[in-house]
Amino acid sequence: MSFFKKLKDRMFKSSSKLDEGLDAIIEDGAVEEAAVDETAVDDTAVDRGASVPEAIPTSQPEDPPAQQAPAPAAAPEPAPVPDPAPAPASAAEAPAPAPTPAPAAKPGLLGRLMGRGSAPRRALDDDMLEELEELLITADMGVETALRVTANMAEGRFGKLMTAADIKALLAQEITRIMEPVAKPMPLYPRKPQVVLVVGVNGSGKTTTIGKLASQFKAAGKSVVIAAGDTFRAAAVEQLQVWGDRAGVPVLTAPEGSDPAALAFDAMTRAEADGADLLMIDTAGRLQNRSDLMEELAKIVRVIRKKDPDAPHNTLLVLDATTGQNALSQVETFQKMADVPGLVMTKLDGTAKGGVLVALADRFGLPIHAIGVGEQIDDLAPFDPEDFAKALTGAE
Repeated sequence: MSFFKKLKDRMFKSSSKLDEGLDAIIEDGAVEEAAVDETAVDDTAVDRGASVPEAIPTSQPEDPPAQQAPAPAAAPEPAPVPDPAPAPASAAEAPAPAPTPAPAAKPGLLGRLMGRGSAPRRALDDDMLEELEELLITADMGVETALRVTANMAEGRFGKLMTAADIKALLAQEITRIMEPVAKPMPLYPRKPQVVLVVGVNGSGKTTTIGKLASQFKAAGKSVVIAAGDTFRAAAVEQLQVWGDRAGVPVLTAPEGSDPAALAFDAMTRAEADGADLLMIDTAGRLQNRSDLMEELAKIVRVIRKKDPDAPHNTLLVLDATTGQNALSQVETFQKMADVPGLVMTKLDGTAKGGVLVALADRFGLPIHAIGVGEQIDDLAPFDPEDFAKALTGAE
């Protein structure tokens, strides 16, 4: 299964929220197409009817020959002739000729409906834009991003009739435009070892992300060392060891409660000795509002810089998509404490708040290296903005 197929299938909570919401917005203010076409037909009929009276007088000069033989004893041959004579009078009194153009109009109506399809359409106006903004905000895109997205969608299209498919395509196009500049794989530098510090709050998926990345880099021919820097949670160490065994990657550990900064320093020494390409350092989950935990993270950075002034060469902030708008404050805090240059978003398969990734890209412009939609090794893949936008909006 391709990752895009997996993304579409597993982002159903976010995509169905937008998909159903966009359908409802169009349907609520939809223009009755049949009514519009019937009006057009009536107008056409009126136009054609207006020409009918002109046609009737032109036939009157031809009628006098019929009136020259008004004798009641007329033979059966003149009988058909008097019929046109009363026709002008009855045509003047009743719109008998009017139905004549109608049969020609009906096929046109059916043809238009058949050709255009029955999808409801709605004019892109202020009311519709307001409803779109509200929907995007509920999908956790944030107020500023929602306003910017809808304004760009309306540019040059205001007043035009749109189907739900049209709106989804426009929304996907705008989301792609916002996210293309931040779609960047995690950079690999020639320096050995390249030190990658992985940070994030409790439960964001750091440990699993490290295991998946290490396994993928190993499969790509890179030598990797993992440092289990979450020395306060035994389960995190065990989880990393499972991934290390699976990928054939060494995992360096320390006794529970040990100083994680000291472990990081020792891991750098070991990685240098082994000639490893990558050293991935796990860190304990920490809340961005706990200054003591954030200071501990700053200490890890200070200690490894004694070994290499440029370390860490990359810091990955792992974000849990289910946190929604709270991810914005996490980015702000971790940027201050660890100079975060890149993001990984996990758990997009378990939330209706996938739009927060759009808000992050729009507000911070930080590279998004990868996204995750499950627990398996191939459930983490490089970020593709077009695939993400289509999966999020339900666009075809």
